[in-house]
Amino acid sequence: MMLVHLITVLMVGAVAAVVAGEWNRHLPRWIALLASAAGLLLVILLWAGTLPHSVTDGQWLMDYRKEWIPSFGITFHLAVDGLSLLLLALTFFLGVLAVLCSWDEIRERTGFYYFNLLWILAGVAGVFMALDMFLFYFFWEVMLIPMYFLIGIWGSENRVYATYKFFIFTQASGLLMFLAILGLYFIHGRDTGIYTFGYFELVETIIPFKTAFWLMSGFMIAFAVKLPVFPFHTWLPDAHGEAPTAGSLILAGLLLKTGAYGMLRFVVPMFPEVVTDVAVPAMVLGVAGIVYGAVMAYSQTDLKRLVAFTSVSHMGFVITGIFALNELALQGVVMQLVTHALSTGALFLMAGMIKERLHTRDIGQMGGLWGPMPQMGTIGLVFAMASLGLPGLGNFVAEFLILLGVFQAQPWITVAAASGLIFSAVYSLRIVGKIFLGPRKTMEAVPDFSFREMLIMAALTVSVVWLGLFPQPVIDTARPAITELIRFMDVHSNASHHQSYVK
Repeated sequence: MMLVHLITVLMVGAVAAVVAGEWNRHLPRWIALLASAAGLLLVILLWAGTLPHSVTDGQWLMDYRKEWIPSFGITFHLAVDGLSLLLLALTFFLGVLAVLCSWDEIRERTGFYYFNLLWILAGVAGVFMALDMFLFYFFWEVMLIPMYFLIGIWGSENRVYATYKFFIFTQASGLLMFLAILGLYFIHGRDTGIYTFGYFELVETIIPFKTAFWLMSGFMIAFAVKLPVFPFHTWLPDAHGEAPTAGSLILAGLLLKTGAYGMLRFVVPMFPEVVTDVAVPAMVLGVAGIVYGAVMAYSQTDLKRLVAFTSVSHMGFVITGIFALNELALQGVVMQLVTHALSTGALFLMAGMIKERLHTRDIGQMGGLWGPMPQMGTIGLVFAMASLGLPGLGNFVAEFLILLGVFQAQPWITVAAASGLIFSAVYSLRIVGKIFLGPRKTMEAVPDFSFREMLIMAALTVSVVWLGLFPQPVIDTARPAITELIRFMDVHSNASHHQSYVK
């Protein structure tokens, strides 16, 4: 039942927040903080309870299954392995920080704001645990609609355009995924006589190659839009640019990660032959995203759009690593999902803090801020260095493992991908130079971190340094899931070769 409680604590907290907001505009933030902190505590207890088994025992650490709509083969099936556990911990950790960073920023309709924030977190947590495909799609939609409201109501000047673009991209691609899920459902039912949305049943379905290609495309487009993969990325800078600070943190830290998680959990094991065939083109798209995102980041003058394009670049490493299809690269992908959420999330938080103080996102109107804000300057330098992959910080471990794994698969792609490290150094140093160094552009009094802001940034700083110095716990936690994925790919690859030989 603990898995169910992870979702219900957020949903109940969301309802309580919107009700409390009718009486007191400050009460919803305390309810949201309590709900997200309670969820984080549950994840810690779950992790502590499964820690001795995370490496030596089986892949699945906890499982909850209950009949939901049995006439259609739909079950309420939640399960957690090492990969899910890492992403759940990330979800609730960033959830607490999202509430804290909204503390003074959101002053209107606070009850409805925290309702949407908690429902997004509930949807994301459900996505990371659902092992019934209908349930997975349900949670996929649950996390999107509140984000639409979050940007559309509390966003910046062009929020309406950004919300429409976000909604059209995500809903259209999500519909393709739902059609692919239905295709799997009917093919499995036709072949076995058992109609079910269960993951473990559908993953064993034997599908002709051409049909598998189209079904895989339905899943892949939905996940590629969410990641986002170049050229499906165009909604991201607009959404980030107009979202409130917590919206940007959750977009970069969590919603993007659901795309990568979907590829690892569903695309690769369900369509191993097709994935093997399209691996090189997918890796080329990843490299294009690495270079394109970095070049576009360097050319931006809007700070939030700049950081948004860095996400496009970093997620290029993720898609390249996934389709390298070996353990080293996939371990790097998992590290990248966690460290990117922390480092880029921190940059978005600082962008929001600077906008609160200067009332602008134009980096041309910043400059010389290290003098009045030495604490923000120091933390800003740390996360700029994390973004460029400085050894000793988490991003370096992630990108190094990805490049090692990609080199085993396609050495020439590694050379092109490694050029992204040079570009990331250029735009990261530009962030520091334009914002914190040089002559001051404004003579107004600019306050440094408040205690609450310092608490948020200290938590992120400690996390990204710890991951850079001690990455092994994360690697060990994810290893059973990664090993099982590689084993599954090998088994199906050998079966495919055997069938080709027999023919």
